Amino acid sequence: MKKLLLAFFFIISVFANGQNLYIKTYGNKKEKPLIFIHGGPSGNSTLFEATTAQKLADLGFYVIVYDRRGEGRSADPDATFTYAEAFQDLNAIYKKYNLKKATLLAHSFGGLVATLYTEKYPQNVNSLILAGALFSQQETYDHILNSVKKKYEADSEQLDKISSVEKLHKNSAKYRKACFDLASENGYFKMPNSTQESKKLYADYEASGFFKTNIRNKNAPLLFYQNEKQNNIDTRPFLKKIKSQSVSIYAIYGKNDDIFSDKQISSIKNLAGENHFALLENCSHYLFVDQQNEFLSQIKKWLK
Repeated sequence: MKKLLLAFFFIISVFANGQNLYIKTYGNKKEKPLIFIHGGPSGNSTLFEATTAQKLADLGFYVIVYDRRGEGRSADPDATFTYAEAFQDLNAIYKKYNLKKATLLAHSFGGLVATLYTEKYPQNVNSLILAGALFSQQETYDHILNSVKKKYEADSEQLDKISSVEKLHKNSAKYRKACFDLASENGYFKMPNSTQESKKLYADYEASGFFKTNIRNKNAPLLFYQNEKQNNIDTRPFLKKIKSQSVSIYAIYGKNDDIFSDKQISSIKNLAGENHFALLENCSHYLFVDQQNEFLSQIKKWLK
């Protein structure tokens, strides 16, 4: 309860300064700054904050966690959910904490936000870490649909369901949701064999105040697809440009994150480079919980 009250007063102080953002920092501000960018649209940073933020700070990073405008704990009825709006909020964070440069640690949809931000403001980014991050959206959707189709090749009811999804407009929130719903129903986001460590992390999270503030704005994806023209993109050309501008790119993925094909993982490995890539065993989409020790060790190895 005490932690919740502290977070509450912090949010109010941010609102008072004109930023409709939940922001929390961990660690010493003299250390290397690292900003976590969560998934979505409609996501939040509660799982990362509850399980991993302080542990990264303990390794010697100044960790900044926030929820994007209109998502999670950053309630804003006027949010537009565009990349431009996300960039404004990131720039406001840089200004608030007097950051010249920072590492962006981007998870899932946050990878698109972080990549496009880095391409626009390379001078603000030391390193970009793609952690289970999206980078070729249509390939991801195609892979989900094709792999589920193979799984149910003798099940006409399931095949009809998949066919109905394939007929949806590919640049729509409904199509995106239907693809990820199929992935979730088929266990694509779950690690194959939960370890005792991961079970404890998830259990502790669900018993914490962070879980109670795990707010999901169901309108966020609808508004994103309504307002943002870049709503089904492949960011690999942007990543190549970023790399040519001397921004370090790292990529860390779960071997069992089944929303990505082997071909996609191979392509992001080739783009990042052998020494800037890690594939974690017995690990799916939430790799900072599934295999936390390996995740933290890899981040430390790359950045310290």
